[in-house]
Amino acid sequence: MQITCIRHTSVNAPKGTCYGRTDVLLADSFPSEQEKIRSELGNTKFDAVFSSPSSRCTILATAISPDIPVTADARLTELDFGDWEMTDWDTIFESPEGKAWFADYLSTPCPNGESFASQIARTRSFLNDLKDKPLQEVLIVTHAGVIRAMMTLLQKKTPRETFNIPIDLGQIITFNL
Repeated sequence: MQITCIRHTSVNAPKGTCYGRTDVLLADSFPSEQEKIRSELGNTKFDAVFSSPSSRCTILATAISPDIPVTADARLTELDFGDWEMTDWDTIFESPEGKAWFADYLSTPCPNGESFASQIARTRSFLNDLKDKPLQEVLIVTHAGVIRAMMTLLQKKTPRETFNIPIDLGQIITFNL
């Protein structure tokens, strides 16, 4: 099974803001960004389309593949940054909790949030369920954290390796399951 993952497009939030699970609006550039993605995908026909429940993902998924119903799955949601949601990343980094999280984001949860290990577990659960479906081409519109979890699970990269790989807004990444 081939999985085509797309990170959502630009959002209407100040640059440098931690917005993980917050349902932020898409930026005004959405029409041109989604058209670029559609062009990059070419004539790929998908058997199924899955998405994070965040509107920034479901709107893109529907725009890219309007003829296939989008299945929103909470396991594809971005990392729960808890108390840090909608906080500036520089402020987070300078805090004692931020320093502890950046030193060990794999097992340290964000304050009132989750760890990357939790996100990997959610992603593993989704992929295990996906394996049982008779599908060949799957589209998933999601977030950088979920894509990094898939890199860890499907490409055998360490979490540290995945966090050193830039994942741009609107980027397409393909995996084999």
